[in-house]
Amino acid sequence: MSARQIVPGVYVSSLPTPFGSVNAYLIDSGELTLIDTGLPGDADKILAAVQEIGRRPADIHHILITHCHADHAGSVAILKQLTGAATYMHPLDAALVREGRSRRSMTPRPGLVARISYEFFTRVRPLPATLVPAAIEHEVHDDEVLPIAGGIRAIHVPGHCAGQLAFLWLKQGGVLFAADAVANVGGLSLNLGNESLEQAEESLIKIAGLAFETACFGHGDPIHHNASARFRQRKWGV
Repeated sequence: MSARQIVPGVYVSSLPTPFGSVNAYLIDSGELTLIDTGLPGDADKILAAVQEIGRRPADIHHILITHCHADHAGSVAILKQLTGAATYMHPLDAALVREGRSRRSMTPRPGLVARISYEFFTRVRPLPATLVPAAIEHEVHDDEVLPIAGGIRAIHVPGHCAGQLAFLWLKQGGVLFAADAVANVGGLSLNLGNESLEQAEESLIKIAGLAFETACFGHGDPIHHNASARFRQRKWGV
């Protein structure tokens, strides 16, 4: 089974990567909204998840991409071709995806273990630096509410990636899709690599100020209840 329900109307598909897994999400509100597309070559896995929940590729009307990295935007071009869906990104990262680029320079999170892990993943098992260029029809800005699935609020959360967006679905008590602003692998933590550590910490404080019942992550398991309280308890930036 490649599709798991998180809350009514939200499903996750966990896709294998060289360093674990990355999550893509489906919101079913009559029409489907896909959040992130995995690595290049993951389109078939995502469409298999669509089939598992009883839907068809043509039911995907919107593709929201949290940021340009290849494990999140890698299959957007082929999925656009197969579904006819419109795509949405922050302007800073949309510019890279249109050119088929998927990375900027990053530095490791402080700490010896984080630095060693970062060096392993970036040197021994790196993500692709390029992807198939894709048209991005909609450039999305901070605090914009998209008229999709009853309302999805975009939150600009740079740090890990300059054009990264988190998305807050304004249903089911609030469902946050945190992208790679934070991981939940063995607990909440900053990503191993960031373009700006200062901005990454500021973005987490920004997220902690929101209200949401459920949190979903690019990497790691969801938090099903009292998720925003968990973020506040973590004391980001301290």
